[in-house]
Amino acid sequence: MARTWRGTELRLLLPIVVLVPLGVALVNIVAANKADPGPLGIALVYVVLVIGAHVALVARGHRGDQLLLPLAATIGGVGLVMLYRLPQGLAGMNPFGLQVGMAQTQLAWFALSLTAMVVIAVFFRDDGILRHYKYTWAVVGAALLAITFVFGEEHNGARLWLAIGPVTFQPAEAIKIVLVVFVAGYLAEKRALLAGAYRRIGFLKIPPLPYLLPMLAIFAIVMGIVVISRDLGTALLFFGIFLTMLFVATGRRSYVLIGLVLFVAGSFVSYQLFGHVRVRVDNWLNPFADPTGTGYQTVQALYAFGRGGLFGEGLGQGLPLISGHLPIPAIETDFIFTAIAEELGLVGAFAMLALFAALVFRGLRIAILAHDDFSSLLAVGLTTSLGLQTLIIVAGNAKLIPLTGITFPFVSYGGSSLLASFVAIGLLLSVSHRSAEALGDPP
Repeated sequence: MARTWRGTELRLLLPIVVLVPLGVALVNIVAANKADPGPLGIALVYVVLVIGAHVALVARGHRGDQLLLPLAATIGGVGLVMLYRLPQGLAGMNPFGLQVGMAQTQLAWFALSLTAMVVIAVFFRDDGILRHYKYTWAVVGAALLAITFVFGEEHNGARLWLAIGPVTFQPAEAIKIVLVVFVAGYLAEKRALLAGAYRRIGFLKIPPLPYLLPMLAIFAIVMGIVVISRDLGTALLFFGIFLTMLFVATGRRSYVLIGLVLFVAGSFVSYQLFGHVRVRVDNWLNPFADPTGTGYQTVQALYAFGRGGLFGEGLGQGLPLISGHLPIPAIETDFIFTAIAEELGLVGAFAMLALFAALVFRGLRIAILAHDDFSSLLAVGLTTSLGLQTLIIVAGNAKLIPLTGITFPFVSYGGSSLLASFVAIGLLLSVSHRSAEALGDPP
């Protein structure tokens, strides 16, 4: 096995070795109000995990993209520092009576997620199990939806969670990957027919019914998610992924237009049927109508953005307590971007978005260089899922769209989101490795 030293990746990882421990030290100094960096164990373990992932890729002679891991690790490092800065009792686990704080729990999920990423990137060299069993994966996704409907736990009016012992997770994160795999397999197989064959209805060109039915089935599944979870954010994410992949595969704008019309119609019906969705839309339109009740989160988030200004309050110095509590409920999940913007300012917030933009750019580059249609569409779908999820959560925090129940990739507290994000990175690394081998790039 030819070894590639992945020097670019290592050089880009080196700043993390300094910045993550420095961030944790600053949080401790602010908390103690003296020059005491405090325990740096969480930061050092994170550095070891990231460098260990790099060493594993080097040892296996991996030729995949060398910017994906540094970008994801940098974003995740900022998230870990911010979670460490927040009160640890906000979340965490209590296995066997042992209390584990929020940052420690997130670090454990980082260990699992980085391991999964390396395993997929290194050993997943044949995509046949995804390509040829796309309908099986679709059945798996449908089964997860059914299980969520029957056994799921409801939080804040949305049925999003499943619990297994002390561990809770969001099936939507796994279904997101399954959806990308199914759509990539279907579109790769039917790409020429979908792009060429059509029936004209007025100014629209739609595919013949045999090719249209599977796409309508996908739409029904996505809107079923709204019915089950009562959450427009998840539906918006899934349908955005589907429409993007469909447009990339066919180049037909009429398909996207039809999809948008169907989504708007479905959203209107959801607004009429579900009080939870209606409350979120009404709060988006005018959160100050009930600033101490249903609009409280949004109002406090807007104040936090204002306090942060251009350069921020400083790490560990934002988020003033109100009656002994943090001003924004669910700040460790839904509003983590607001916390970053308050403490690091507009500059820090845009820096985070720039890192995500770079990640999306590298993902689309991998899609362009992929050696077959399935790999290309898989890379497009995975990249879209990360990019669109980021846009939805950021726009919700900034009151550009209604609040959603989805998370900030690599940043928000939560193991299922973190694991799904790194699985996506692992699959992208696998695709880019196969492309490099097909092109005969030197190690």
